Amino acid sequence: MKLFGTDGVRGKAGTFLDAITALQLAQAAGIYFRKHSKTKRILLGKDTRRSGYMIENALVSGFTSVGYDVIQIGPMPTPAIAYLTESMRCDAGIMLSASHNPFEDNGVKFFDCHGDKLSNAIEKEIENIFFNKDLLISSQCTGREIGKAKRIDDVIGRYIVSIKSSFPKELTLNDMRIVLDCANGAAYKVGPTIFEELGADVIVVNDKPDGFNINEGCGALHPKALGKLVSEYRADIGIALDGDADRLVVVDENGDVIDGDKLIGAMAVYLKNHNLLQGEGCVTTVMSNKALEDYLEANGIKLHRSNVGDKYVLEIMKNEKINFGGEQSGHIIFSDVAKTGDGLASALQVIAMILCSGKKASEVLNPFELYPQILKNLMVEEKTPLENIKGLDDLLQKFRSLGLRDLIRYSGTENKIRLLLEGKDQLIVQESMEELQNFIKSNLC
Repeated sequence: MKLFGTDGVRGKAGTFLDAITALQLAQAAGIYFRKHSKTKRILLGKDTRRSGYMIENALVSGFTSVGYDVIQIGPMPTPAIAYLTESMRCDAGIMLSASHNPFEDNGVKFFDCHGDKLSNAIEKEIENIFFNKDLLISSQCTGREIGKAKRIDDVIGRYIVSIKSSFPKELTLNDMRIVLDCANGAAYKVGPTIFEELGADVIVVNDKPDGFNINEGCGALHPKALGKLVSEYRADIGIALDGDADRLVVVDENGDVIDGDKLIGAMAVYLKNHNLLQGEGCVTTVMSNKALEDYLEANGIKLHRSNVGDKYVLEIMKNEKINFGGEQSGHIIFSDVAKTGDGLASALQVIAMILCSGKKASEVLNPFELYPQILKNLMVEEKTPLENIKGLDDLLQKFRSLGLRDLIRYSGTENKIRLLLEGKDQLIVQESMEELQNFIKSNLC
């Protein structure tokens, strides 16, 4: 069984991720982190899911059983855990969240002592320890070596100060009306506080979590409802977060949802024009529209593409010494401001760009038109390596000669193949996708 996915360990709470699994996962992680320990402290936060109570206590038991002290800080955004882990000199940070998934799911995200997500190699090492039952048993502490846990409720102020300080001091939100959708998630306290303290007139919605309503018809996954509220309240902008507040979706003053690629493009050019873009480049994933790539190239910015997942975006950012990147889905990374995708920090940077332009959000955040793009998912009987499918490469070369961009990949969790085609001509994209689907059905389905 494989534990780690693209962003930690995630699955249905009580089945894949039950109390015993969480306890043993904490033991395995504790054994790994203990080898490099400086403080013997682990920071533990969570979002607002009911299952968080069960899994949180299991994680505490696991870490304390192998000698770690655990600091529990309750519901906080994922990026807050990344920031506070380093700030509070902890050996590691843990965020208990399934991000944008429904309340039935939960997950465990890990950060090292610097607030960075773990590499695949480290995840693999923790996974190997997890399946070594003899090591888990022999590594448990006794007597005075057993760890302790304590809950701290006042660290929210540290994170609020860090996010507010990222907003340009010469700007103010005094003349802005913002509708903020907290997704009934981890930012339901910290989000409104940040915008209100910066002077905004804030209309807050979905800020009453009950353990079950996280992401339910709200937040970054369902921004159309926010669009209606922006129009109704005549707001300047709408901000939608997801359950753990590492994702941002923006709605303009007309109530229209801004595409993530457009937001990234507008911000990259803004940063370059203000001499704030490092590395003369920007990083997005293979899912981003080629229109973004062409727009950036026209403005002297090189686009680097990573695998899907914000940690892969950040990996290339570090390698290329670039300070800005993100995912079309809303994970926006300003590495000068935050360790990982941060919905609140990103929202402030977007608002700063709009204020500096003197224009409305709709004018600033629509710098180019997207190329037609079609995504299809097909069930397959087996995941034959793509390079072994006879005729597939010839077919893709044909599409590329027509000016199309393609992305073919298997799902990491299901027997599905994901197909993406995009190009400037809608009809050619549609006809080519039909041809591609027929080919896949004939060879794999």
